Amino acid sequence: MAKIDDSVKKKVPKLRFKGFTDDWEERKFDECFNFPVSTNSLSRALLNYDEGDIKSVHYGDILIKYPAILNIKNDKIPYITGGKLEKYKSSLLENGDLIFADAAEDETVGKAVEVNGLTEENLVAGLHTIVARPKDKKAEFFLGYYINSNTYHRQLLRLIQGSKVSSISKGNLQKTLVSFPKDFEEQQKIGAFFKKIDDTIALHQRKLDLLKEQKKGYLQKMFPKNGAKVPELRFAGFADDWEERKLGDYVIIRSGWSPSNFDINNNANNLFIKVDDLNYSTRVQKESQVKVNILSKYKKMKKSSTIFPKRGAAIMTNKVRMLGEDSYMDTNMMALEPKGIDPEYLYTFINKTGLYKIADTSTIPQINNKHIEPYLLLIPSLEEQHKLGSFFKQLDETIALHQRKLDLLKEQKKGFLQQMFV
Repeated sequence: MAKIDDSVKKKVPKLRFKGFTDDWEERKFDECFNFPVSTNSLSRALLNYDEGDIKSVHYGDILIKYPAILNIKNDKIPYITGGKLEKYKSSLLENGDLIFADAAEDETVGKAVEVNGLTEENLVAGLHTIVARPKDKKAEFFLGYYINSNTYHRQLLRLIQGSKVSSISKGNLQKTLVSFPKDFEEQQKIGAFFKKIDDTIALHQRKLDLLKEQKKGYLQKMFPKNGAKVPELRFAGFADDWEERKLGDYVIIRSGWSPSNFDINNNANNLFIKVDDLNYSTRVQKESQVKVNILSKYKKMKKSSTIFPKRGAAIMTNKVRMLGEDSYMDTNMMALEPKGIDPEYLYTFINKTGLYKIADTSTIPQINNKHIEPYLLLIPSLEEQHKLGSFFKQLDETIALHQRKLDLLKEQKKGFLQQMFV
């Protein structure tokens, strides 16, 4: 690929495959597309995933589930319950059709998918959708990625209607402009390029999902089930029953503060963690915290403590993390400093248990000392704790690695979408 000199005012993208220099063509939407089929208004209740003759694309799936290219063979599309071909024959879709979601609660309104992979299947578009069919043949995948790029989508943002629910109409779609390379081969290269990125993203997502499922299975099998004294799956060399103990006997409970006199300073040595920082990773990392100059009278939470929110909705989402180094925390958080228990085992146990089981959730969810101290846990020998903690730490690190790769790929795709379309 080659970057284009911005000083040359041409109708071309910033980033382009070598060998292509012509201006892209810009045309009105209604010159490029027509609206050949009607859509249905069937609710979810009238669809099923088990059997049927007609598949129907629901707008909600376009918004949150399907990628830019809707692969009929691979993507899960529901059937119309009791749908008959005779009734929907005039509404059947073709490969290359674009299906727009014409309503959403946010700026995703207008997201679209390009139909791909149809052979003998019967496919129609459903509730809150608009179908646009290109009048002239375009390369496979090109339109699906172009229509969902910010380059095109920002035109829709000026045309959406509604307050609580945003919508886009056929009439407003027709007011937009569409840009594309005249050379069919360039369209092919662009479409194939983004499809390859999406396939790679999907591969990494499947690996990540598999790892998370494996972890879930290990957590179920490597801790005793209710009423049992030993787990179903165990490291070799361990045979003794696990013992029931109070959590308060193995931790020092610490609470955070909200100091009023500190300055954010990236050159300082102190890290200050807020509840929002718990969104970043399994183990709190430096880049997810601010550095502060802080009064020495406040106590730091020790490295390897398990930390979590102690009040509010975040308890229900189980935002449990482990400190990577001694840090300060705000008043909405609690730390469990290990005392005679392996830190990684403690973290894994709290993560597995779920904060909602420990907390008082009768009104506003909250956790304090009286909830932590009497809570019962089954605990093996210190050596077995260490093996379990190390095993799940390694698994978490592998999951985090795949998550970082996935996030990087998505960011790269976002950058290419911004630079490779006009």
